[in-house]
Amino acid sequence: MATCPASELAPPGEGADETAALADRVRRAADARRPLRIIGGDTKAWLGRPVEGEPLALSAHHGIVSHDPSELVLTARAGTPLAEIEAQLSAHGQMLGFEPPRFGAASTIGGVVASGLSGQRRPFVGAVRDFVLGVAILDGRGRRLRFGGTVFKNVAGFDGFRLMAGAMGLLGVILEVSLRVVPRPRAESALAFEMDSESARLWVADKLRGPTPISGAVHDGARLRLRLSGGEAAMRAAGAALGGEAAPLDFWESLRDAPHPASTPDAPLWRLCLPRRAPPPDIGDLVAWDWAGAQRWVVSDLSAEAVWRAAAEAGGHATRIHAPAAADEVFQPLPPAMLALHQRLKAALDPARVLNPGRMYREL
Repeated sequence: MATCPASELAPPGEGADETAALADRVRRAADARRPLRIIGGDTKAWLGRPVEGEPLALSAHHGIVSHDPSELVLTARAGTPLAEIEAQLSAHGQMLGFEPPRFGAASTIGGVVASGLSGQRRPFVGAVRDFVLGVAILDGRGRRLRFGGTVFKNVAGFDGFRLMAGAMGLLGVILEVSLRVVPRPRAESALAFEMDSESARLWVADKLRGPTPISGAVHDGARLRLRLSGGEAAMRAAGAALGGEAAPLDFWESLRDAPHPASTPDAPLWRLCLPRRAPPPDIGDLVAWDWAGAQRWVVSDLSAEAVWRAAAEAGGHATRIHAPAAADEVFQPLPPAMLALHQRLKAALDPARVLNPGRMYREL
């Protein structure tokens, strides 16, 4: 790969480094055994169990530290708005390949990594953890630790940086993250099909067995919607072979800004992650699916235990979405051995248990 001249490398942004102040807050909280609720943009407060703790805001700790377009690597502080990062990458014809959900203008890159949520491209390019190259964190003692680096093939040391993706802040306060970025597609188009949900899921699974420029496959409860990305000639050929009708691309942008496809705040909504070919569990009403059929949104009045059991039997897991009570679990229960491993990691990195205690599981 050709090296970009120094004049084309993005200089560090104007942001602010609040590491010292944040570390002091964590140390004092650990000494007093006082829980902290880590806050970025607070756009994902609906995800996980509620945390009773003193707010630790990261929005002032922000700024793009470096961006090397030729090496496809960007490093930014945790409080940097996702919108700022996307604007920087777009100016160089690049993007975050896992297409993180936004959930609002306040969304930050630290929250993107901590939540571990990926967008519509996930089954085609990988998840958040696959794009994280390195992180700097504060552990529960207020010590600054660095895991990973800024290169693709990093085999030195403990692979701790991947643990931070989806850890919900339980293992450390993310200070800085280095991410692999990708070139933007040369062209994109969208198609829509009049097809019921189950037929569409099986049809898409068959199409994905061969080469295809599909970069998104969603059923919104009424229609199958596909997005194609790549070279114009390849998309034209694929569009002719797939059929359907041309549809607006802005549907895909709006999908990134919604927490889920079924915006009914009082419904008992569940998010199921299953193998694409797994038949739908008989637990309620399937309202939509994403990730080419692997992420499914179900409204169910069954008990949490029944939903979790059905998801496990189908080869996946389920997450409770809407307004659980403080005592409720949200994520699929872990087997005892896996829970014990999580508890050992928590104890090693946060012995006083002050960082987002209970956000993921009551025992953590």
